Amino acid sequence: MHFKALLAATAAAVAAVSAVPATAETIAIRAGSVIVNADSEPTGPALIVVEDGKVVAVMEGAAEAVADRVIDLSDKTVLPGLIDLHTHLSGDPSGEFWRAATNPPEWYTLIAAKNARITALAGFTTVRDLGSRTDQVTQSLRRATESGVTPGPRIVTSARTISIVGGHGDTNGFHKHVNDVLASGFTCTGPLECAERVRTASKYGADLIKITATGGVLSQQGRGLEAHFTDAEMKSIVDTAETLGLKVAAHAHGARGIEAAARAGVHTIEHGTYIDEAAAKAMNANGTTLVPTLMAFEGIKKNLGTGFYTPVVEQKIQAVSEFAGTIVERALRYDVKIAFGTDAGVFPHGENAGEFALMVAGGMSPREALASATTGAAEVLGMEDQLGRIAPGYSADIIAVDGNPLADVSVLEDVGFVMVRGRVID
Repeated sequence: MHFKALLAATAAAVAAVSAVPATAETIAIRAGSVIVNADSEPTGPALIVVEDGKVVAVMEGAAEAVADRVIDLSDKTVLPGLIDLHTHLSGDPSGEFWRAATNPPEWYTLIAAKNARITALAGFTTVRDLGSRTDQVTQSLRRATESGVTPGPRIVTSARTISIVGGHGDTNGFHKHVNDVLASGFTCTGPLECAERVRTASKYGADLIKITATGGVLSQQGRGLEAHFTDAEMKSIVDTAETLGLKVAAHAHGARGIEAAARAGVHTIEHGTYIDEAAAKAMNANGTTLVPTLMAFEGIKKNLGTGFYTPVVEQKIQAVSEFAGTIVERALRYDVKIAFGTDAGVFPHGENAGEFALMVAGGMSPREALASATTGAAEVLGMEDQLGRIAPGYSADIIAVDGNPLADVSVLEDVGFVMVRGRVID
């Protein structure tokens, strides 16, 4: 076959596969009980009907199942799929920062596919991926999970992170020529250059923008954890993103960096380690949501003193550790809105649900914690009319557990059934 004809045939085949609905069959799920959203109580026995990847009916009681396939979850509590607003699917925990100089891009793609399945099986049917290891890996994975080529959650991705030159998110720790080869192309200096990076991210398929508004813990630079971007740079990023219809997530530890990012109009603060009253006031004034990523702090603390991290990273971990346990408590004190996110990749993927117990230990109720990972997270994504509930017209993102998570959030750490977009994940 002529090359052009072969190319056209291949493109047509790919388009045909992508156009196939999540499922053409009608599926009935018999549930022992259903929590249709975080505000509701368990229903008792119920029947959920799914067609073409969406919920079409939720019927309480022992309704008759008229469907192509019946799934029996009559001994379990069924609830909406969970949403993790801060993951890094293309990375696994490692203190070996030099691996960036030895691993090819294809490796990170395979790692991302592995972690997508693991994340879905843990009950997380939608994730926001905030920073991939190489170009196009999460954009490609987003397409693969949507079309059913590989199992995994719905992916909303920022792709590469935008950072200042020489700051957290830039390549540090190598000789100059190695740093130059490994550079992401998404560092900037000055408002004009930062605006250009936003436009480039949009051009290559980012769903949102992620910036490192302050220094970070796991990078090799030791310049502290306060603000990196100037006010003018951050305002340029946010304003440019808004013209393109994109939201901005800001990695931020230091209180003044949090305050500056919120003032600039970012939509979420990731981590928020040193949040104080002034930072919270700026967040509340601008409608900024906190994504605390408590599991990340737990994960890195476990490796302290083991030689896992370099000395510069060890020092930063020690600095943040004493504050990490009170992030939620302080946010609640200042009435800051909280949504669920873990920073999975800093700790092993699949352990995301450990965040719930940490949120409850910080003062949230089990119901509030569940809402933060369902209706609350869906609102952050701007997808509250599609995700976070089991209701007619919503995506068939459904999980099942033993017990009642509104009484004991730890049951969410052992998910026994997962459906994403009407597809059962095995």
